[in-house]
Amino acid sequence: MKIAVVGAGLMGAGIAQVSATAGHDVVLQDVSEEGLSRGRAGIEKSLAKFAEKGKVDDVQAVLDRISTTTDLDGVADAEIVVEAVFEKFDIKAEVFGRLDKICGPDAVLATNTSAIPVTSIAAVTSRPEQVVGTHFFSPVPMMRLCELVRGYKTSVETLTRAREYAEGIGKTVIVVNRDVAGFVTTRLITALSNEAMKLVESGVASAEDVDTACRLGFGHAMGPLQTTDMTGVDIMLNATSNIYADTQDEKFNPPEMLRRMVQAGDLGRKTGKGFYDYS
Repeated sequence: MKIAVVGAGLMGAGIAQVSATAGHDVVLQDVSEEGLSRGRAGIEKSLAKFAEKGKVDDVQAVLDRISTTTDLDGVADAEIVVEAVFEKFDIKAEVFGRLDKICGPDAVLATNTSAIPVTSIAAVTSRPEQVVGTHFFSPVPMMRLCELVRGYKTSVETLTRAREYAEGIGKTVIVVNRDVAGFVTTRLITALSNEAMKLVESGVASAEDVDTACRLGFGHAMGPLQTTDMTGVDIMLNATSNIYADTQDEKFNPPEMLRRMVQAGDLGRKTGKGFYDYS
C-alpha cells in the first residue's frame, strides 16, 4: 500500500519511518528541501538505533521505501494520506483543501491533529466521510498508541481502513467515537498539565516536585511538566488553546506561565530550556 505523509517534522518523519518499516511505500512531502533533509536525517538516525538493538534487519531497505518531494501533487496516488503539519487550523485547512482536489476518489485523508475537531477539518473538503483523525504520539517509532478519531461524518469504511493501517504498523488503537476537542489523551494531559503549571506559578511547589508527585504518587512514567517539555511548550499552548476555544471550559484556559514561556522562546527540550534546563 502506498502511504503519503504531509509534513516532515519530527511527527511526520516518525510516521513515515514506521510505515516504511512495516513494508509500505511512503512518499514524505514538505514545503522545503531543508525540511525534508532534516526529516530524512532523523529517520536515518532513528533506524540506526533500532538496528543496533536488533529491531530492524535492513535499514537500507526501509530507507529505499521512502521517497521525498516538495510538491504536494506528489502524494496524489497514495491510498492513505496522513497530514502532520503544524497544529493550526488554517494551515491544516489549506492542506486538506488541496488534498481534496488532487487525491484519488477512494483515498483516506487522515489528520494527525491532537486537539482540533476532525469535523472542522473535514468540512473544508467535498468528502468528509473519508476524513479521519489518526493521532500518533511522539516519538512515533517508540510510542505504541494511536487515537483514531471519528469526525461527525466519518464513515465506518474509512474508520476500518485507518484502523487496519495503524494496527498494521504496530500501533495499539483506541477509537474516539465522539469528535470532542482534544479527544481522550490531549484532554487528559492538558487538564493535568494546566493544573501542574498553576501549582508552580503560584509557588505551591516546584516543577521538579510536582513531577515527582505524579511519578511516585500516580505511577506515571513521566511528570506532566517533563511531558510538556518533551512535546514542546508551544505545542501544549496550541493544544490547550484549541480545546478552550471549543469548550470555554476554564480548566483548559492556558495559564499565564505557559503563554509567557512561549513568548520568551522557552519551548522545552528543542530549545534547551522549558520547565527544566537542558543546556
